[in-house]
Amino acid sequence: MSYIQFRDVSKSFGGNTVLKAVSFGIEKGSICGFLGRNGSGKTVIFKLMTGLMVPDSGTISIGGENFGAKGKFPDSVGVMIETPGFIPHYSGIKNLKILNSMSAAPVSAEEIAALMTRLELDPKNRSPVRTYSLGMRQKLGIIQAVMNKPELLVLDEPMNSLDDRSVRLVRELFAELNGRGSTIVLASHIAEDIESLCTKRFRIENTSITEVTA
Repeated sequence: MSYIQFRDVSKSFGGNTVLKAVSFGIEKGSICGFLGRNGSGKTVIFKLMTGLMVPDSGTISIGGENFGAKGKFPDSVGVMIETPGFIPHYSGIKNLKILNSMSAAPVSAEEIAALMTRLELDPKNRSPVRTYSLGMRQKLGIIQAVMNKPELLVLDEPMNSLDDRSVRLVRELFAELNGRGSTIVLASHIAEDIESLCTKRFRIENTSITEVTA
């Protein structure tokens, strides 16, 4: 059985069907990418996968546990979906420390600072997050998703607003985390992100999902 398994999952909003009886599996320890135009359903898939949304029908299992209609948040998951949200008048590192304190697997302040430095955010910078550029906020969102070493990482357009150097640093970080055993699921409108990182790829189109084999 796949680590993540969708079976005949459907989701509609009003009269708009986004997903219709989709089924797919993702193996543990893989990096899986989802391709699709804006509005195709990538974010809906990720919200279903993380328990932020429940399907109208069908079942979703992660690690053998059924999440189909429970709305339960999976254990040991790091998530970045849509725009990262932070307390705007706190610094980047203070935001991360607060989130870390609420984790079931908190890490040291030194590990948080090291991750910030790796993605070229200064942990000593006490400027409030509201003054951060879009790229800085995006990197902070990536750090909050990965810092507690989750078994599963779900990342919606993680490269948004990043310059070329930052994209390279983030790709290297994801590859290292995957090498340590994390299963990573990501969506990107940049084909190179998917091609360079992912061992399995899916395309979402017209309410259905197909595996990309070429």
